[in-house]
Amino acid sequence: MRAQDIEEVGDNRHTTFFEMLGNWSLGDYFKQEQIPWLFEFLTDVVGLDPARLYVTCYIGNKEFDIPKDTEAAELWTELFAKKDIEAEKVDIGSEADGCKKGMGKGRIFFYDGKKNWWSRGGDEASTLVGDPGGPDTEVFYDLGIPHDIKWGASCHPNCDCGRFIEIGNSVFMAYKRTDKGFEALPKPNVDFGGGLERLAQAAIHDQDMFKISLLKPILGKLEEISGKNYESHTESMRVIADHLRAATFLAVDGVTPSNKEQGYVMRRLVRRAIRFAFELGVEQNFLEQVVPVIADLYKDDFPEVAEQGEKVVAILVKEEKIFRQTLHKGISEFNKLAGKQLSGETAFKLYDTYGFPVELTYEEAFKQDIPVAKTANQEFEKLMQEQRKRSQTASKGAFKGGLGGHTMQHKKYHTATHLMYQALRDVLGDHVIQRGSNITEERLRFDFSQPEKMTPEQIKKVEAIVNEQIDTDLKVSFKEYPTKVAIEKKGALGQFGDRYGEVVKVYSMQADGADKPYSFEICGGPHVDHTGQLGEGGKRFKITKEESSSAGIRRIKAVLQ
Repeated sequence: MRAQDIEEVGDNRHTTFFEMLGNWSLGDYFKQEQIPWLFEFLTDVVGLDPARLYVTCYIGNKEFDIPKDTEAAELWTELFAKKDIEAEKVDIGSEADGCKKGMGKGRIFFYDGKKNWWSRGGDEASTLVGDPGGPDTEVFYDLGIPHDIKWGASCHPNCDCGRFIEIGNSVFMAYKRTDKGFEALPKPNVDFGGGLERLAQAAIHDQDMFKISLLKPILGKLEEISGKNYESHTESMRVIADHLRAATFLAVDGVTPSNKEQGYVMRRLVRRAIRFAFELGVEQNFLEQVVPVIADLYKDDFPEVAEQGEKVVAILVKEEKIFRQTLHKGISEFNKLAGKQLSGETAFKLYDTYGFPVELTYEEAFKQDIPVAKTANQEFEKLMQEQRKRSQTASKGAFKGGLGGHTMQHKKYHTATHLMYQALRDVLGDHVIQRGSNITEERLRFDFSQPEKMTPEQIKKVEAIVNEQIDTDLKVSFKEYPTKVAIEKKGALGQFGDRYGEVVKVYSMQADGADKPYSFEICGGPHVDHTGQLGEGGKRFKITKEESSSAGIRRIKAVLQ
């Protein structure tokens, strides 16, 4: 899964999800064995025409005293010669130099460390002290697509015009970074990777990766659902096919859409797919038709996809339902920009009110040729900071979380708010995020993200869950954690827009003997000692009102009576 490629999807060769072929040598064999084996695999096993193969090697770095990889180049020269192919060598240097120089009659090209050096940090200078790294040699397949000068005056293997696709990369980790530079590893290693989808594309010699057997059936289903043909809606169908395939596998591995980490990547994938489906005129109920097609493609090798098909569909359909209800309004708002610039203020409004990820807003502007103001990013960040500040100071002199005092009644309602927050997520889903609260001695008020009105059944279910936790008499305690640990490792809930210091206090509400707490939330307090105190005198938790607060935000008022 390569989320960083998400905006590249739509061309003839990029996907966010792919299967990687690979082999490793940990000091066992090196270039002399790896390169001939790779050439044999590509030409004799996969059956690629060697005349369409081009390779790149490392040009060296004088600053770090790392030599040019002439050894790898000579091995390639010998292998091409056995196929009666003359392999002329060309020093390219940087990618930009390649666009200027072109490739001439070259077959083997030397690039700098930005292209042909691997380490965790990046090029030679970015390799972390203590880390291994080394030159690599990449193999490219020539699809024969005419060069487009918008990508540069001349074509070369690392050009983005689509003529060449990288189908394999052998990294030769031969060095270790030190304080003084680089030293040779006692046992150099090999790390090869090759994308299955690109190898399949080369094997059938098709200029379009999406014509391979792992993707074409998805396009066929999209044509059937939309009544549109792939040739006239190529980009949209490519994006949908790739993103739903990626989202399906994420769901199988337990990821659900959310606003952080892997969940955010999944949410972005699903929402982009839905947005592109709109362009096909498909506005509802298409996910449950596409996921079974994906599952069927992988049933032999990944049977868990088909086995969890219903679960996957349920997760994706839920996200679809959430997003579609705000998408129409958001697009309508966006379309008002026709002929105008996209400002940071508008991008923030689309994000805050309509749930548009800011990246999707900028993509939409690009697609519609709407100029983006130079200050848009700064404006957006400024408004985000102001919103966070408002969240922190919404009630001057009040405790964090909108607490208006610290009497026992305030503490009870504050504790009930935590229970209700988790109950709302249990009933409605993980998209529920706190957007504000206000607590008095008479009642609690709670704002949360939710695109539609709650049903009477949902309200009753939330009430029942809260009262059950009151009856269970959960113990209430807190512990301080480093903020990153609390949020990323422990999974503590927080309030949308809040900014925290280096350490936060996390309140836990847990039954005796339970494996994990029912509620686990960042909060400054104060609370009662145990939830049974909320039910003293036979009182029960009851929601008295559920209403709209603003677009995409609902408000609940509740009491203990």
